[in-house]
Amino acid sequence: MSPQLSSPGDRNPRETDPRETDRDAELGIGRGRWIVRDIPVVIWLVFLLIVVGAHPGLPVARWLMIHLLVLGAVSHSILVWSQYFAQALLHTPTSPDDRRSQSIRLGLINTGTLVVIIGMMTTVWAIVIIGAAAVAAAVIWHGADLWTKVRHALASRFAGTVHYYLAAAAILPVGVTFGVILARDIADPWYSRLLAAHALLNLLGWVGLTVIGTLMTLWPTMLRTKIIPGAEAAARRGLPLLLIGLAIALAASLLSQPWAAGIGLLGYLGGIGVIAVPFVRVGMAKPPREYPTYSAAAAMSWLVICLIATTWVFFTSADWAAATSGFTWLTPALAAGFAAQILFGALSYLLPVVLGGGPAAVRAANQEFNRLAAFRLTIINLGLAVCLLPVPSWVRVLCSGLVALGLALFLPFLFRGLRASRRAKANPPDAKRQKRPTREERAAAKKLEDRRALASAASGMALVLLAVAGGVAIDPAATTAVTAGSASAGVTPTGETTRVSVEAKDMRFTPATVDVPVGNRLIIDVKNTDDQDVHDLVLEGGADSGRLSPGESATLDVGVVGEDLDGWCSIAGHRQMGMVFAVNVTGAGPEAGGQGSDAAAGHDEGMDNGASGHSAAGDGGDSAADDLDFMAEPGADFAARDATLPPADEATTHRKTFTVSEVEREVAVGVKQKLWLFNGTMPGPTLRGKVGDTFVITLVNDGSMGHSIDFHAGELAPDQPMRTIAPGESLTYEFTATHSGAWLYHCATMPMSSHIANGMFGAVIIDPPNLPDVDREYFMVQSELYLGPQGGVVDADKVAREEADAVVFNGFANQYDHDPIRAKVGERVRIWVVDAGPNRPSAFHIIGGQFDTVFKEGAYRLKRGNAEKGASQTLDLAASQGGFVELEFAEAGHYPFVNHSMVDAERGAHGVVEVTD
Repeated sequence: MSPQLSSPGDRNPRETDPRETDRDAELGIGRGRWIVRDIPVVIWLVFLLIVVGAHPGLPVARWLMIHLLVLGAVSHSILVWSQYFAQALLHTPTSPDDRRSQSIRLGLINTGTLVVIIGMMTTVWAIVIIGAAAVAAAVIWHGADLWTKVRHALASRFAGTVHYYLAAAAILPVGVTFGVILARDIADPWYSRLLAAHALLNLLGWVGLTVIGTLMTLWPTMLRTKIIPGAEAAARRGLPLLLIGLAIALAASLLSQPWAAGIGLLGYLGGIGVIAVPFVRVGMAKPPREYPTYSAAAAMSWLVICLIATTWVFFTSADWAAATSGFTWLTPALAAGFAAQILFGALSYLLPVVLGGGPAAVRAANQEFNRLAAFRLTIINLGLAVCLLPVPSWVRVLCSGLVALGLALFLPFLFRGLRASRRAKANPPDAKRQKRPTREERAAAKKLEDRRALASAASGMALVLLAVAGGVAIDPAATTAVTAGSASAGVTPTGETTRVSVEAKDMRFTPATVDVPVGNRLIIDVKNTDDQDVHDLVLEGGADSGRLSPGESATLDVGVVGEDLDGWCSIAGHRQMGMVFAVNVTGAGPEAGGQGSDAAAGHDEGMDNGASGHSAAGDGGDSAADDLDFMAEPGADFAARDATLPPADEATTHRKTFTVSEVEREVAVGVKQKLWLFNGTMPGPTLRGKVGDTFVITLVNDGSMGHSIDFHAGELAPDQPMRTIAPGESLTYEFTATHSGAWLYHCATMPMSSHIANGMFGAVIIDPPNLPDVDREYFMVQSELYLGPQGGVVDADKVAREEADAVVFNGFANQYDHDPIRAKVGERVRIWVVDAGPNRPSAFHIIGGQFDTVFKEGAYRLKRGNAEKGASQTLDLAASQGGFVELEFAEAGHYPFVNHSMVDAERGAHGVVEVTD
């Protein structure tokens, strides 16, 4: 057995866990390790979780998530642990100078990674270059340090592992260089070629070689067994095959065709096959039983699966654009399935051991790291497998969320493990009083553990199946797109590829049409060049770019095209604004389309009637109007929105934050819609002030598309304060109220009609001078609902046709019938009314009441005390207008208030004032 490390981090042999084998000792894994070096990994992972939650509103979100994991967390761990194992395997002592140098390298790579991320998010290439140079310098320095140790070390049985580290360190700077060139947004074909080279070098070279080399010695250690004979020889034979295969793939990506790179990947797979023999034999002799070993095995399985799939993609792709499109589809599986799982699996084993503290401390930490092991492994790997299938987008969203959850659980269990280790060290058990369990007790404990693991795995499987069912329920129409036939319509492929670039901007696709020879494969590169809005491109048959924030791009591989296709932006209302796209097939004979002209005619008719797989409402399915019953009674705990209007406060400056969210809410009894809201309510917060007051409003867009805000109460140029901001952005809108009135505010992002109809409106009340006090004061904001499917968003087609399903006060049909507003006989009551529209007027009337005061659009039309002018029965308002009425009730009773356009009253614009003595 090799000697222990003599560094300050060495293990005290008296504290060795009896369960640890000779391999632990040979690797020098022990207590007292310099744990602070792993803190940056936690920081990168926390940033990653934040980005996963906020990615719809972030630029280059996909790039950011992958690089936070691979370039941030994984690369930091590679520098830490490859140095640690190299010193153990080469039996080289650790000096204070070594630690100092390593600290500088770690600071350099983490700072460089952060600078690269800043440069990419700000699109400043010079910043990207500086950050990439720092990353490359740190890795080159790391490799040089390992090379020096190899040259001066004595012969070691497992020194071959360090050769993997040296090869990986030599490869990353090349991959980083390609990444810097890609940041210049170069055009095809070089963009696709360099993207393939960059991904292959970084994932298979830097990460792959390091992981494979480490597992040759770490895998048996994790299983608590010895390395089988011949493992070292397999590692020596495998490295040249891996490097040759990677070199062929790299050369092909730069100089040849995708099929040549496929040959290189076959060579890389051959190298893995050589190394896999002892790996599998060890696993069969001592099967995995804990989270670390299962996670490592799953990670290597994903590596092999993704390599086989990528090889197939390369052999079947006509050009590098198509090849990188297919390879990009597999990148999340490599990042989450391989890189993340191997990182968390290795750390879950290593950290308890290196924390040391004796057997009890190691067992206590291990117990925490192994919590919910089967559940986590199931939702990660089964969820990831579902995401790679041609499933509806909502299924993919929910399952990817489960994958993120399974990976994220590592963090709380990490902190629990650290705490458990500290507690066990502080309170060591009395070994003399501990009774060694009998064989029967151990067998019973193993059976119980197996049953719990099975139940945990079943729970994870059930959760994934629930996510699949939930995704289909949310978007039932998408299943049609998923199961539909391809766009080929049965034509014979030509083997040629048509590739086009399409820009999405200003509610238009440019170009809006593309001609494709029949039988050609079509690939569409979509880029959102809009300054503010989110867009996507959806084609018949299911091809979908996904939502693209300003500056983001996506590639749609439509496949072989044999018939005309329609496309559109599926963001609610964008299609109606003219954001449509068409694929026209050229050279097609009468037989093209597979079903003849009758089928094509039927298809066109279906499209004209809104029968496409992606409806304008965004989610397809039956309209929620089918469930609308204005006479339905809510539950006993129903409470209407409080319509009481508090008086204006004494402050002259009013500061508020309006946060845009996308929330499912009831808009009538039993009817739910996914609304876009200011501060989670429809209407949004009601502001109140006096003439001369200043309002400072901070708008924060936490939605998934662009939004804005327009305050009618302010007088200022709309260019900046009313601009659309992308998800994740914010702006400050400041205005001074120069005139009194009941003013509307609303989202001003096109199409405004859909944004207002889906909940983005509210009122600003600016009191007229010398406004008298009243006993009760209420506000009512009238708006219209154009219902999409249950749980869906506004139906923009209905908005365009002005076919309102409901007209409501304060966001809910007939809510004040179920929970009336109140007054007493003789009390003076003021009711402010604003018509938010977007289309219909309001004729506000109280049945049995008469208004002795009417204030409309900044002026009194009728004022109390002017008896010769009589009274008013209705406050008439066009969309966006506002005012108030005042009255006193002569006797107790129930006084309905309505929009006296009676069809609208019958659609929900109805309530009751309950008057008591």
